[in-house]
Amino acid sequence: MELSHEKVLKLLPDRKECAHKGDFGKILLLCGSRGFTGAAYLAAMGALRSGAGLVFLGVPESIYAIEAMKLNEPVVFPLPDEDGKLSHGAIPEILSRLPQMDAVLMGPGLGQSEGTFQVVKTVLERADCPVVLDADGINVVAPHKDILRGRTNPTVLTPHAGEFARLGGNADDRVAAAEEMARDTGCIVLLKGHNTVITDGKTTYINPTGNPGMAVGGSGDVLAGIIVSLIGQGIGPLEAAACGAWLHGAAGDICGAEIGQYGMLPTDMLNVLPRLLK
Repeated sequence: MELSHEKVLKLLPDRKECAHKGDFGKILLLCGSRGFTGAAYLAAMGALRSGAGLVFLGVPESIYAIEAMKLNEPVVFPLPDEDGKLSHGAIPEILSRLPQMDAVLMGPGLGQSEGTFQVVKTVLERADCPVVLDADGINVVAPHKDILRGRTNPTVLTPHAGEFARLGGNADDRVAAAEEMARDTGCIVLLKGHNTVITDGKTTYINPTGNPGMAVGGSGDVLAGIIVSLIGQGIGPLEAAACGAWLHGAAGDICGAEIGQYGMLPTDMLNVLPRLLK
């Protein structure tokens, strides 16, 4: 199946005149680590630029000041860390916020450590809402796929080819491999690349948008933010992942046409994204 701009717009929830910010999703992002502050910024802005009402961004305390200076719109809050990555001590604060959330994103710039694994594991086990796992969120849980299989709420995995291989996938036949991974883990799988594949193992979308200019660090962080935003606004996780891929690629296509593929950046995609949502 393929999406079009018309179909994407029809899937977006209506914005009623009497609505308030809480009606458009309360989103929790757990992102960033020392040396990877840009990932948290791009994911948070991807969520906001695609319509999220409230974005709460939890980051390691050692990078809190950087993120608080970079970001005005999200609610940025510090969490206990060790060596610049989230530690086990972050879990109580995260658990106190989880019940109010409509969706959670973990992974962009998170880093890999025992602490980040414990955070990801705990959220997957305790979150009563959909969870999007990207980047290091995937990497830390890859050796422990039973955690994914044990979830009763939807999980969206957004691996590139390398992360997909760490999950045990063989991408020689991308569509068949993604569908098999979805059935095996019980997750929705968004396998990035040319003609990104989005599947729950039964229904499969092939994304037609995007270009090689998007192959730059930070692009995937924007995509993850868009997907969790759409889920938080009430779109089903499979359709949210497919719509997110379409919007992300279409924003990249606008940038490629107007700026050129060689110099376009993820921040350029953030700036043009709202044009596709009106």
